[in-house]
Amino acid sequence: MGSLIDPQSAPAVRQEDSRAGVPMAPPGATAAPGPAKADRTRYYEFKPLNVGRWIIWTLFGIVLLVAPRVWTSSLAHTMLSQMGIAIIVCLSYNMLLGQGGMLSFGHAVYSGMGSFLAIHTLNLVTAGAWPVPVSLIPIVGGMSAMFFAVLLGYVTTKKAATPFAMITLGIGELVWAMSLMFPEFFGGEGGISGNRVTGPPRFGITFGPQIELYYLIAVYTFACTALMFAFTRTPLGRMLNAVRDNPERVEFIGYDTQKVRYFAFIIAAFFAGISGGLATLNFEIVTSEVVSGPRSGAYLLFTFLGGATFFFGPIVGAILMVLAFVLLSEFTKAWLLYLGLIFLFMVMYAPGGIASLIMMNLRVAAFGRLRELWVSYLALGATALLVLLGAAGMIEMVYHLKLDAALGSQLRFLGATLDAYSVNSWFGFAFVMLTGIGLFELTRRHFVRQWGEIQEFIEKEIKRRETL
Repeated sequence: MGSLIDPQSAPAVRQEDSRAGVPMAPPGATAAPGPAKADRTRYYEFKPLNVGRWIIWTLFGIVLLVAPRVWTSSLAHTMLSQMGIAIIVCLSYNMLLGQGGMLSFGHAVYSGMGSFLAIHTLNLVTAGAWPVPVSLIPIVGGMSAMFFAVLLGYVTTKKAATPFAMITLGIGELVWAMSLMFPEFFGGEGGISGNRVTGPPRFGITFGPQIELYYLIAVYTFACTALMFAFTRTPLGRMLNAVRDNPERVEFIGYDTQKVRYFAFIIAAFFAGISGGLATLNFEIVTSEVVSGPRSGAYLLFTFLGGATFFFGPIVGAILMVLAFVLLSEFTKAWLLYLGLIFLFMVMYAPGGIASLIMMNLRVAAFGRLRELWVSYLALGATALLVLLGAAGMIEMVYHLKLDAALGSQLRFLGATLDAYSVNSWFGFAFVMLTGIGLFELTRRHFVRQWGEIQEFIEKEIKRRETL
C-alpha cells in the first residue's frame, strides 16, 4: 500500500512526531495515518465558548445601563457615579496588591495627579486653548498618571514587599506635602475648580445633567473593567502572578522581576488616572485631599474588604466604600470607628474578604449542601446584630459625651431617646452586647462543626469523582 507522506519528508515528520509524544518510526518505514492525524489535532484545536463568562459580562453591562432607571433620585445618580469611579480605582489598585503582591500606600498619588492634570485640561478647554472633547478628559488623566508612574515607578519597584510599601508611603507623603507647597499648580487649600459643561454639545450631550455624566462614567467603567480583566489573561499578567508567588524562580528562568513590577505599576497608574479624570468631571473641583495618605488607605482598606484574591472583590469593596463615605457617615459621627472594627474582624476571621466568602458558599452550593446552612446563617446574623446593637449604643453615648456634651445628656439612637448619664442605659446596652456575644459563640461553634462536616463531604465527593 502506498505511503501517505512523501518519503523525502518522512524524517522531518518523524522528528516532529517525537516532539509531540508519538514514538518515531524505524528508518525506512512509511508514515502511518495515526501520527499524521495526531499531528493535525495538535495544531487545530478550538476552545469551547465560555458561556458563563459572556453571561456575567452581559449582566454587568445591563446593571450599569438600568441602575439609574431603578434609582432615580439625584442622590442615587451621584452615588452610582461615585461607585463607577471607585470600581476603576480599586481594580487598578488590586493589580498591585492582589495580582502582584505589592502593598502600596501611595496609590492616591496617581489617581490624584490624574485629577489635577484633568482639571487643568478642563480649564484649558473652557478657555478655548485646547479643542479636547470633555468625554476624553479622563484619558488625559490616565496618560498623566502614566507619565508620573514612569518617573516614580522605576525607583518604587526597585524593591518588593515591605521596602516597596515604605517607598510608596514616602512618595505619597512627599506629593501630599507638595500639594500645599505649590499652590500655583495644586491650588492650595482651596483646590482648583472647573466647569464640565463647556465646548459645543455633541449629539445634544452637554454633561450638565448628572444622568448624562453617569452614562459616560458607566462606559469608562465597563471598558476599564474589561481591559483590566483581559490584562490578567496576558503573559505579563500571568508573569505578575508568578512574581507575586515565587520571585526567585521567576528570576531563575530568566525574567527580570523588577521590570515586570514596573510595567504593571505603570498600567495600574493609567487606570487610576482615568478614575481621577472621571472624578474631576463628577465633582468639578480637585483639592489636595485626592493625593493624601487617607485616600490611599481607603483604597487599600476597601480593596481588602472586597477581596483582593478575586477579580470581582474590588468591585464589591468599591461599592462598600461609597456606601460608607456617603451614607454611613451621615448616620453617625463614629462611622470611622465602625469601619475600623469591621476591618479588624475581617482580617481575623475572613482574610480573603467578602469575595472569598461568596466563593466558598458557591462551592458548597455546587455540591448541593448550601440549603443546610441557612438556619445557621440566620442565627449568626441575628446574634451578630444583637452584639452590634449593644456595642453601638455604648459607642454612640461615648461620642455624645465627648463631642456633644453641651447639648445635654439625651441623644437619639435608632428612634429611641437615650440618657448618656443614666446607669440604666449603660447597663441595658452592656447586657444586650454580652448576651449577644454568648449566643453568637454558641452559634459559631455549631456552625464550625456543621461547616467542617460539609467540607469533609465535599473532599470525599471530589475524590470519588476523580476515580470514575
